[in-house]
Amino acid sequence: MKMPKVWEILKEFKNFCKFHGWKTSEKNDWVEADEEYHNFLLVRNVHPTSFKNIVSNEKCIVQEGLSYRVVKASYTAWLFSEEPSETLIKTLYENPDFSKRTAIYDLSPFLNGKNLCIKLNCTDSTVFKEFENFLEKEFKVKLKPHLSLSKELDVKAQPLTETA
Repeated sequence: MKMPKVWEILKEFKNFCKFHGWKTSEKNDWVEADEEYHNFLLVRNVHPTSFKNIVSNEKCIVQEGLSYRVVKASYTAWLFSEEPSETLIKTLYENPDFSKRTAIYDLSPFLNGKNLCIKLNCTDSTVFKEFENFLEKEFKVKLKPHLSLSKELDVKAQPLTETA
């Protein structure tokens, strides 16, 4: 089963976050840094409608002792153990607000024995950037931008030509 491996990676990363002085939860998958919550969701797959609803909701559960409270998740990273559908990727691209707050990591190549993770991260989350560095340093994983993101960046990088 793939999911325990993803949980193990995230658990190690949360331990690493403590060295930055960031707050983490033993039972829940979030990191608090600079008074912002960075939520991690571990999934095999998710229906695009559910994805949209969860990303739109911007919620994160924080346990304090025996009680819970709901906070705003400034950022959400989806850690997929199976390749996410193109429909889901398109859903992220169709809403610029989603892509500013949401990152997708396809860990399926890594979980299948390759040192590769496909990422789609257009956020400015310092925690997600550190997560990427952690994967590269601790697990020797090469992070490759999602093909759709690469194409979009290529289009943006091309100079505009004038027409006569």
